[in-house]
Amino acid sequence: MPDTPAGPVIVADEPGTFPYGVLAERHPAILRQVAADTPYGPEQRRALDALLVNCTEGPVTPLPAGAHDRDRWAAWGMDDHAGRSWHDVPWLWSESWFYRQLLQAVGYFEPGPWQGVDPFRPAKLAELDAPATDEELAALDALDDLPEDERARALLHGSLWGNRADLGFRMSAEGAEETAAVPALVADDGERLWSLLDGSPDGTLCLVADNAGRELVPDLLLIAHLLAQGRVTRAVLHVKPHPYYVSDATTADVLDAVRRLTAAKGAAGAYGHALRAALTDGRLELRAHPFSCAPLPYADMPDDLRADFAEATLTVLKGDLNYRRLVGDRYWPPTTPFADVTAYFPGAVAALRTLKSDVITGLAPETEAALDAEESGRWRTSGTHALIQVRT
Repeated sequence: MPDTPAGPVIVADEPGTFPYGVLAERHPAILRQVAADTPYGPEQRRALDALLVNCTEGPVTPLPAGAHDRDRWAAWGMDDHAGRSWHDVPWLWSESWFYRQLLQAVGYFEPGPWQGVDPFRPAKLAELDAPATDEELAALDALDDLPEDERARALLHGSLWGNRADLGFRMSAEGAEETAAVPALVADDGERLWSLLDGSPDGTLCLVADNAGRELVPDLLLIAHLLAQGRVTRAVLHVKPHPYYVSDATTADVLDAVRRLTAAKGAAGAYGHALRAALTDGRLELRAHPFSCAPLPYADMPDDLRADFAEATLTVLKGDLNYRRLVGDRYWPPTTPFADVTAYFPGAVAALRTLKSDVITGLAPETEAALDAEESGRWRTSGTHALIQVRT
């Protein structure tokens, strides 16, 4: 990485800050929602109640000795943070730890009747089956009359703004779904992105997914279009190996989204069948690397994942969490060059993100000044602003 001074690591120890609110308010709301959505038995409910107390009042407590991934979490900082308040360790770490402990509480990893049952599935399916999804799929028919370049850009922006469909964010941002998005992007490297997807014979797109449901659908539509138009010959979609951050996409969520598309009429149905064919013949491959759920920045990625990204013509990271992991979950000065903080990445990389946390890099000074003047600091976390950033 170039000699760029690092911003302070974000922690959630100051009441009134956005990270503090996530730990103090969003996480308890998620636990209550999980308990309401699924008829877990007494053992799981006691464990969820205990986690509610622990995550708001107690210290970080290590995983039990028999946990299948205990050694992995020890390497990821569990032993170093044990005994400390959740509010005093890096916010990225404590958020990820919360979801690992939630899965522990509901018996997701342990042999038994609840093994492999996604605690967030009811909410994911409700969103995927919502009337709003029907409206968005029906709107695809209108794109057929557009020139290919315009259709491609419409699908790219659909993928970008689909990042607003974040169940965890909506739990803690009152009115987030009704708040109007701001059309102008705070940073827009869209043309640079398209210049990389130029139809070269060995062109490979690697897309690191964020949320399931109404965000994953436009991600898949974009992939299907790029394959159909020959802008890339192969796509690799990275999803989570297990449920994470409420609505983060897993392989099961990809299958649900493809089924939703193939059952639709018109253009949406055609996209669904094309995606199913691409999965079958290998033009679209799925990955679920354990590091996708790590509480660490991508600068610490293991060698096999680094090699996977290095083979891609372009790696696109979707969403707020992936952005935090890409640039580092720090209070960077907003004008810190995006290229500097992503210089470690093994190949060309792009971020598609709506802003839902304090982390931001790559802004022009005049853009930062205008945003602060108009909205103080709220633009960083409101989910109403977005960006496309590319480092080649």
